[in-house]
Amino acid sequence: QGLYSSVVCPGLVMSNMTYRILPIFLWKLLMPIMWLVSGSTAVFVKAPLGRLASSVWLFKQKPEYLDSLVKYHSCTSGLGRCYVEPRKMDVDEDTAEKLYQKLLELEEQ
Repeated sequence: QGLYSSVVCPGLVMSNMTYRILPIFLWKLLMPIMWLVSGSTAVFVKAPLGRLASSVWLFKQKPEYLDSLVKYHSCTSGLGRCYVEPRKMDVDEDTAEKLYQKLLELEEQ
């Protein structure tokens, strides 16, 4: 029917929602460690607009050329450059097809 669905991951983003997970004093202890780790991992998105990288990139793609078993991650290099990294999801094609068929059944109901 011309509808497509893809999975994106904004990476680890520090936001108001993140701060509600743990008490504030724990965040004050964890933040220095997280900033040190952020230099060695690509999934900690430092730039506020970096968290949109995968969503914006995905919007510009032709859906019929995308792999339905891939999750698109927003990443940041050690120098702060934002990029999108596709990663294969741990779902086999049979399971994905069963889920799709079940969704079609539910849609008919």
